[in-house]
Amino acid sequence: MSLPVRQVEEKGLQMLKEFREFAMKGNVVDLAVGVIIGAAFGAIVTSMVGDIIMPIIGAITGGLDFSNYFTGLSKAVTAGNLADAKKQGAVLAWGNFLTLTLNFVIIAFVLFMIIRAMNKMKRKDEAAPAAPPKPTRQEELLTEIRDLLKKT
Repeated sequence: MSLPVRQVEEKGLQMLKEFREFAMKGNVVDLAVGVIIGAAFGAIVTSMVGDIIMPIIGAITGGLDFSNYFTGLSKAVTAGNLADAKKQGAVLAWGNFLTLTLNFVIIAFVLFMIIRAMNKMKRKDEAAPAAPPKPTRQEELLTEIRDLLKKT
């Protein structure tokens, strides 16, 4: 049994409307912005580790390039760099793992510092008590009447 074309169109429009409402909710948009910024931040940290920190560590340790540190897991692996070694057989790319671990530690530390600063600002806002609301005109009049009655 098939639905008439008009009912199919109405159901399609209703579903499109529901999807638009879902996609435009604040949480979904906030999440999308967070993912995009997170990806960009990850690229910056990867560049910082690969292009700044690891070369400095390599210079301190005598020009070692950690990204090419590996251990061959078979006797067939005889290459001097990681890319060629992977073509020859199984390798344990521990230098690359070290670089990625350093990336993670830096990202985790920066996020910790951001969350710590946000919590500190939140505590400041919570610590400052809000000013009491100004009394309404009716309360002011009642206060005046009370004060006049006390005088008499």
